[in-house]
Amino acid sequence: MSTMTTPARRPADDSAWAPLAGRVFRALWIAQLVSNVGSWMQTVGAQWLLVGHDAALLALVQTAASLPVVLLALPAGVLADRRDRRSVLVAAQVVMLLVATVLAVLAFAGALTPGPLLGLTFLLGCGTAVMGPAWQAVQPELVERRQLGQAAALGAVNMNLARAVGPAVGGAVVAAAGAGWVFAFNAASYLCVLVVLLRWHRTAPQDGPAGGAEGLLAAVHAGRRYIRYAPGVRRVLLRTALFVPGAGALWALLPLVARRSLGLGPGGYGLLLGAVGVGAVGGAFALPLLRRRLGANGTLVAGTIALAGVLAVLATVRLPWLVGLALLPAGVAWIGVLSTLNAAVQTRLPGWVRARGLAVQLLVFQGGQALAAPLWGVLAERHGPGVALLTAGAVLLAGAVGARRLPLYDGDGVDPTPSGHWPRPPLVVEPAHADGPVLVTVEYRVEPEQRAAFTGRMRRVAASRRRTGALSWGLYQDGGEPERFVETYLVSSWAEHLAQHDGRLTAADRRDEEEARSLLRPGTAPAVTHAFDVSAGPLPPATGTRDPGPSAA
Repeated sequence: MSTMTTPARRPADDSAWAPLAGRVFRALWIAQLVSNVGSWMQTVGAQWLLVGHDAALLALVQTAASLPVVLLALPAGVLADRRDRRSVLVAAQVVMLLVATVLAVLAFAGALTPGPLLGLTFLLGCGTAVMGPAWQAVQPELVERRQLGQAAALGAVNMNLARAVGPAVGGAVVAAAGAGWVFAFNAASYLCVLVVLLRWHRTAPQDGPAGGAEGLLAAVHAGRRYIRYAPGVRRVLLRTALFVPGAGALWALLPLVARRSLGLGPGGYGLLLGAVGVGAVGGAFALPLLRRRLGANGTLVAGTIALAGVLAVLATVRLPWLVGLALLPAGVAWIGVLSTLNAAVQTRLPGWVRARGLAVQLLVFQGGQALAAPLWGVLAERHGPGVALLTAGAVLLAGAVGARRLPLYDGDGVDPTPSGHWPRPPLVVEPAHADGPVLVTVEYRVEPEQRAAFTGRMRRVAASRRRTGALSWGLYQDGGEPERFVETYLVSSWAEHLAQHDGRLTAADRRDEEEARSLLRPGTAPAVTHAFDVSAGPLPPATGTRDPGPSAA
């Protein structure tokens, strides 16, 4: 079998379609398009099988598809960071192929009742949850960092092209031949992605896993710790949380609008979903212009307000053609907001924790939909779809107001490129990887006029230490020698500290350290020590003479 190798990187350009010049990215993009068409065809079939039931049960289709991400996103992110991401993707595709085949068989046999339908939809969601972090984390291996925004937009274009085609085709197939055939096509579509993945010869990334043989819980904690001390990433997650619950009402309640408010069948519902997809594809062309004129924050606010307006139209208008026109800007808003948020996370995460960070974003996104969908369903069942849609629009508008007070941080100074600027710690003993905790101290000499500036810049160094492994951090000034400052931080084990040396630090971390150390007394350098907790027993005897080496933390 022939293989596809990751191509050499080309100079980035500003074209919206530039990432498609890469052979592997293009092949995966096309295969994913086929798979997404199958997924949307299946969504129409699943929702239409339940459209005769109450609104809460119908909304559970959205919950069944999204809830697995809430449960599995973080373990899936750890898996994608600690294992070969191509293998993770292959395994997920195989599982989804098998589940989709079972769905098709049950549908053809007339045995697909609501219980098995929701259960198998949940299992498909599990496959999607495992695949999601790995899928997004491989993007920087396929395109230039400057093209990540375009790659994220193309991912959204992919989904929305499928939304433009899949629902319309799916609705027609359900109306003409029954839901079994859409489930069968979805099963076959997973084969396309599987073939491309098997032909892709993935080269080892330069910014691969850092952290040794850490266990699952330790890896989850490392990802949580990184996000906690990465303000830019936290702000993106907050903006995602402000958008998703209200926006999710569009997908949860559109089947009810089609059936109850507009009197449409499965074909008409598919055309409504297709209108959203057409709008999103058009939005991909308009997105570069919108970002240049509005900026990232302006694009997010405008997209949120536009989607709130669309929900108001769905709540009050009873003309199918007018509703279809209103759904076109919904697609533009959807792709504008989601691609902006995704690109903001991609460009801020280093490789060693990228999948975990993206998994948290997926957790916020899908979790918001999973939790909000049944609430919108219950509200629609008790008070009507119009009330539920108007309430969701009000939630979006409140989020837009809050977003203006909580803008995304400027990402121009963020550089997650790996930086191995810490040399190996010069020790005369050989601690085991499990030895620890490790107390690292760094002594600085600072001139009086530079002390205030030095302590200010060390706050950014503190965040770097905590992101990459420190359990605690402190900076102390010597009362007897005011020019002497001592930085201390505690790392859980020697393996964790070596991970800081061997792959977790980035170019941005190095810049923060250099800015702080530029304020030291001329001719002095930091003095670093590593001390180990020996309350349970001493370290091995010294094996040699300490080589002072270059200064490093």
